[in-house]
Amino acid sequence: MEKMLDGKVAIITGSGRGIGRATALMFAREGAKVVVSDIDPQPAQETVADIIKGGGEAVSHVGDATSPAFADSIVKAAIDKWGALHIIVNNAGYTWDALIHKMTDEQWDAILDLHLKAPFRIIRAAAPYFREASEKEKAEGKSVARKIVNVSSAAGIGGNVGQANYASAKAGLVGLTKTMSKEWARYNVQANVVAFGFIDTRLTQEKEKGISVEAAGKKIAVGVPQAQRDSFFKMIPMGRPGTPEEAASAILFFASPLSNYVSGQALVVGGGFSM
Repeated sequence: MEKMLDGKVAIITGSGRGIGRATALMFAREGAKVVVSDIDPQPAQETVADIIKGGGEAVSHVGDATSPAFADSIVKAAIDKWGALHIIVNNAGYTWDALIHKMTDEQWDAILDLHLKAPFRIIRAAAPYFREASEKEKAEGKSVARKIVNVSSAAGIGGNVGQANYASAKAGLVGLTKTMSKEWARYNVQANVVAFGFIDTRLTQEKEKGISVEAAGKKIAVGVPQAQRDSFFKMIPMGRPGTPEEAASAILFFASPLSNYVSGQALVVGGGFSM
């Protein structure tokens, strides 16, 4: 049986852990060759090792997605390794929360840079290849779909207390995606957004566990206070958080031929939760 992503080359940012890792493993099982990207070397290498162990193909590309040189380097990594690029999943992210009147410029800029500017740069870096490949394929009478899947959030649709920076970035990502769906349709590129509700990852674990991420030159505490977690669960009709694998399945849909006539859409994946 043919796999949905046979022969496709995919870039997935933030794929050392959580949703990104689940997506990379799922893509590989469906036949994709994957550029696994993370800011931390070890989780990226572990994801690559698991893909190879399962019979797939993957390479690690370690780096800070907010670096000005990152976008060109990750696109180049895919082209240099496999001579092609078909799928971009902009997934890397974390939260750095504060109420608006307490939020610093540093917090605002760090989250906007990662969640909005970095995806824009990666998409822009891929533009020459996507355009040239499309024109060549048209001349040969071929039609090859390419995909951009941007990971947003329910907060980007309806806002969230304490997350003005994150919600603004994720809302901007929806606007960027809808614009891409119009600008790049002539290149047979479908651009879509997956807006996640409460997905169970290390970023949504109990804040009391003391989990932190290294970003913006410092350790930033992540997680959700248990009382807030409990209140979120009550708002989810299905009564539970989603799993990384369930999140990855939505991304797979937008990356697969199943969505070849779907573009410019924002799919909320939240167990029935809506803003």
